[in-house]
Amino acid sequence: MNRIINRRDLDFQLYELFDLEGLSAFPRFQDHDKASYQAAIDAAERLALEKFLPHAAKADENEPQIKDGKVSLIPEIKEALDAYIAGGFHLAHVDEAEGGMQVPHMVSQAIAALFTGANASTAAYAFLSNAAANLLDAYGRDDQKERFLKPMREGRYFGTMCLSEPQAGSSLADIKTTATKQPNGSYAIRGTKMWISAGDHDLTDNIVHLVLARCSDAPKGVKGLSLFIVPKFKVSASGGEAAINDVSLVGLNHKMGYRGTTNCVLNFGEAGSCEGSIIGEPGQGLAIMFHMMNEARIGVGLGATMLGTHGYLYSLHYAKERLQGRPTGSSDPDQSPVPIIEHADVRRMLLTQKAYVEGALSLCLYCARLLDLSQNSPDQAEKDRASALLDVLTPIAKAWPSEYGVKANDLAIQILGGYGYSREYPVERLYRDNRLNPIHEGTNGIQSLDLLGRKVLLNEGASFRLIMEEIGKAIGEAMEHKILADLGAAMQGAVELLSRVTVRLVTTAHEGDQTRFLANSHTYLQMTGHIVIAHLWLRQASIAAKNLETATGDELDFYMGKIMAARFFFTSELPATGPMASFLASLDTTVLDIPDAGF
Repeated sequence: MNRIINRRDLDFQLYELFDLEGLSAFPRFQDHDKASYQAAIDAAERLALEKFLPHAAKADENEPQIKDGKVSLIPEIKEALDAYIAGGFHLAHVDEAEGGMQVPHMVSQAIAALFTGANASTAAYAFLSNAAANLLDAYGRDDQKERFLKPMREGRYFGTMCLSEPQAGSSLADIKTTATKQPNGSYAIRGTKMWISAGDHDLTDNIVHLVLARCSDAPKGVKGLSLFIVPKFKVSASGGEAAINDVSLVGLNHKMGYRGTTNCVLNFGEAGSCEGSIIGEPGQGLAIMFHMMNEARIGVGLGATMLGTHGYLYSLHYAKERLQGRPTGSSDPDQSPVPIIEHADVRRMLLTQKAYVEGALSLCLYCARLLDLSQNSPDQAEKDRASALLDVLTPIAKAWPSEYGVKANDLAIQILGGYGYSREYPVERLYRDNRLNPIHEGTNGIQSLDLLGRKVLLNEGASFRLIMEEIGKAIGEAMEHKILADLGAAMQGAVELLSRVTVRLVTTAHEGDQTRFLANSHTYLQMTGHIVIAHLWLRQASIAAKNLETATGDELDFYMGKIMAARFFFTSELPATGPMASFLASLDTTVLDIPDAGF
């Protein structure tokens, strides 16, 4: 079974739900049409299946090793990434003038989805590098772009982000890495960074580390952080690599999943000769780094979605072929076994996976569309609206798929039974890979604080109100179809509940009680995420209902599947928001009140 995505579902979401073709009206995309978008996605799918999927298990079984002080990887990883770069997929969103495809972010996200779904570990090297390159493109000086961005776009250099430290973890305010300005304008970097994905390898000529550090005269806290370009090998003004830049590999972290991606502890300036180049102005480091982090967070959500999707499709294929048991009510031992997809509990687990992963894919593609509108719409009001929506949805796009993608993988294992728990089948590896996603690029707890503590309060709640408006539109569309009237009513009830709870919490914040306001932010994130996903399912169901009258054969089954999946999410998942709302409205502080010794 080599399906990593349901192409009919992807096409439905791109063209019927989010009107990808409509973006070709923008000047930036005017040379593209559906045929060119499909050609790019088709080519990516072929490469993902031919070069990425076949070595996914081998990379998991053969972790990176340190040999003679250098990282050694299985050769298939470089072969796949070289083919990826040769195909120009790392430049999908880049201007044609710079060698790119110049396609919308919706297309580049669809392309990224295919490679991650096939082999998350190998794809991670390229995707981290793409995010680093995009940051340099946005904030780098012309000389920095010539020395570092150009070879990254050419695929000769890869990039990373270096934030975490052994003593600090996610607490960036406690970063100790220092940057001391030198007479020539460069900075001497000194410190240790940990959990650096793709931090060392033999895949490219150089690795460009983007390092958060504190200048010698900077204040404490995050306001004192600056961002620096710190290459593994020094790069001369003419672009040639010179001596190693005093960036040393201390060791590799051995992980539960993503085992094919190096994860490193790095020392900078151990010998006192590590040179960095500042991006932007001193003290702007965290603000600039968020350009990469926000992109990476949406990428984490997409990756979690695709790992969940791969597991769902594999377990679906297995359920159709695995013969076991007799039909319900039959006691005849001579009757032939039936495919397990005929058993109600297996169908429940398949439908739950479908509801999770196809809903999550909608969220990720919705965010990509908002990014396209925010950057390309000629209407400034539309650009501003899209930007505000994207800002408030980013923590949800990272956290909800990463939590429920793991749950989907867990169900895939359950469907395969003992086989699912064994390494001869891919679903246990997909689960292990996906379990990282609730942790990295800001834990889901951090995302919940970002959503409730920052995004909901932005501009006196303006961004939050935009989400309410979008949900209101979806309800209106659903009410045009009699078959969806009950779902529209349920959506209206859920959104009113969310609005009341949000007002209750924000009022508490305005009264100065930050403890009660944020005590249960994770529950708020779950509730909001469920409601956002439900509204996207409602939009999918509305389109499906519109097409039911004329659809036949496989198309009729597809659209009915969409309506049934939406109905399942509304009857099985959305009701959980009621108890969540009651809990949040109570302003309960039990998690804080229990004494440490009481755990």
